[in-house]
Amino acid sequence: MEIRQMENFIVVCEELHFTRAADKIGISQPTLSQQIRALEDELGVPLFDRVGKKIVMTQAGTLFLEHCVQMVRHLQNTQDALAEFRNDQRGKLVIGVLPSDLDYRLTPLLVNFHAHFPKVKLKVVSSIYVLNQVLDNEVDIGIELTSISDDRLVRIPLCSEEYVLVVSENHAWAERNEIGIKELRDIQTVMFPEGFTGRELVDGYCRKYGFTLNTIMETSSATSIISLVKANVGGTVLPYPLIKAMNEPTLRSIRITDDAPYRHFEIIHRSDRYLTQSAKAFIEKTIDYFNQG
Repeated sequence: MEIRQMENFIVVCEELHFTRAADKIGISQPTLSQQIRALEDELGVPLFDRVGKKIVMTQAGTLFLEHCVQMVRHLQNTQDALAEFRNDQRGKLVIGVLPSDLDYRLTPLLVNFHAHFPKVKLKVVSSIYVLNQVLDNEVDIGIELTSISDDRLVRIPLCSEEYVLVVSENHAWAERNEIGIKELRDIQTVMFPEGFTGRELVDGYCRKYGFTLNTIMETSSATSIISLVKANVGGTVLPYPLIKAMNEPTLRSIRITDDAPYRHFEIIHRSDRYLTQSAKAFIEKTIDYFNQG
């Protein structure tokens, strides 16, 4: 049984006349009659009683009509939904981002995307394992720090960001504008735990100069780190654009002049993954957003 047969059956029920129904459909009357007979043979019941040139629906025909209308309507709804999906008016997009950037940095980007694709369900996952999540198909797109190359990934550079020392306005170094990287050994710090990408990056720079940070407290929450710094528990080392986005007047940013750590951001997705138009648009908007920042 084909959908076209059911659609033609519905027209016959509306017209109760094979010739008029055939004209409305755009096929010959014998072809339409043959289709109806084929349906009756397949179903094993007569759908119409034929009285001369007139036809009337049987009880089986009436029951079949009810189900045909439902099936054809369901198919049309499915086609409409898929058309919307193709046009990216619906669907789902899963994005993986680093926790601190989700907390303080990416809200304007998400708002802008939603304004252009309001029916796309956007799920943003906060994680320090964005790269693995992309490779494991747990997220569609990742915003991540540049790492080793991988043929399974498409990588698009976004920006490079300088790390700075951040202290409270009440800290002894609050009036300083710059320091050398070796001076970081002389300050107590509040940092992300070891293993976090940003922490590993900063620690790597310090090890080049033969020291490790004097970290007196660790927390996986960027909000907690900033609260501790504001309370003058210690300083921290974070990317300057992130601190700028926080817009905290009680914080002071001090540049590291001789060899500041830098992080290099990129947007990534699997090379073998189909990208919808909304996914492509998200990538373009992310590139524009970081270029403007």
